[in-house]
Amino acid sequence: MISRLIASTLIILGLCAAPLTATSAPAGTPDVQAQVFKTTPISKPDGSRWRIGYVESGDYSEYPATLAAVIQGLQRLGWLTLDADMPLGLSGHDLWIWLSQHTQSQYLELVEDAWWQPGNFDAEQRAPMRQAVAQRIEQKHDIDLIIAMGTWAGQDMRQIGPPVPTIVGSTSDPLAAKIADSATDSGRDNLHTRIEPERYQRQVRLFHEIVPFKELGIVYEDSEAGRTYAAVSAVEQVSRELGFTIRHCNAQSSSISTEEAIENALKCYQQLADQNVDAVYVTTHRGVTLTSVRTLAHILEKAKIPSFSMAGSKEVEQGILLSLAQAGTSYVGLFHAETIARIFNGAIPRQLSQLWVDPPKIALNLGTARIIGFDPPVDILLAADEVYETAP
Repeated sequence: MISRLIASTLIILGLCAAPLTATSAPAGTPDVQAQVFKTTPISKPDGSRWRIGYVESGDYSEYPATLAAVIQGLQRLGWLTLDADMPLGLSGHDLWIWLSQHTQSQYLELVEDAWWQPGNFDAEQRAPMRQAVAQRIEQKHDIDLIIAMGTWAGQDMRQIGPPVPTIVGSTSDPLAAKIADSATDSGRDNLHTRIEPERYQRQVRLFHEIVPFKELGIVYEDSEAGRTYAAVSAVEQVSRELGFTIRHCNAQSSSISTEEAIENALKCYQQLADQNVDAVYVTTHRGVTLTSVRTLAHILEKAKIPSFSMAGSKEVEQGILLSLAQAGTSYVGLFHAETIARIFNGAIPRQLSQLWVDPPKIALNLGTARIIGFDPPVDILLAADEVYETAP
């Protein structure tokens, strides 16, 4: 049974591991059936450079990591070069400033002061930020494309138009967040996002097949955005299908400091451990960082609770038991980079396919398995692409 599930999961995952070219246009857009847009570097029609701005939802490590991958993708396609090695560990703002100063290109420019953020996930600053972005674009007419990173950023750009082509990245579920109308149609001519249908449902189904739990614990902020980040609707869908119950824990993450978000998340995971849930699905949350996830993993290890990471192998390496992992951000970065290149070559964002599935990859931490007394099925050992022998 496990073999069949893993095989079918990997087949599904392998169907769409690269960006797609334009297909039939959604209603309201020009007919571009069978048209293919190039990714060749090209200047604006007047010979000047394309100017790119950046909007992000707040300070979150995934955002600069994804931005860096997009820039590397553009470099791979020949649109730019960097005059120094990209530094690690910078915030989204600091990385944007660094990139604007170290990008060499005759085709495009990363505009240093075209950076916006609503504070650090400060809900009260979202409306003023939207206004600032719209005013800059409408009054100066000096931005040709926006990279929007995160769910809030994607929602905000959709709300204001978007007035220029906008690429939305690093979102858990663009459909649940209402950034896009459907997997095949963003609903806005100037909007494009990356959508992987049923990614989180597949994760939970696979986890349940490997560890047949009756009660699953999840931690998230009980808000519209928090439920989207944690793919709560997907977990609830699978719970109805497979008949397990969900133990919820609300951990506030927005409009507070990162330190407070971490404290809230760890308290929730400790609470789930104290309640002896059968398994835990570690969801996306501001309080789950590459530092705090080690503490989180130790909490679950001590309670002998199997865990599965929504985020992927980077958290498995830090002590989470399993994941259906992303095969690095480079694939995602190239997807977005090729989309940007096609837009500069004449495509309307809404014309381009949003569908994406990560290359198939399973990650397993054997050190964690030993600590919690879990004996991985042979099928899992054979299917695992990444196996970590020790837990930190």
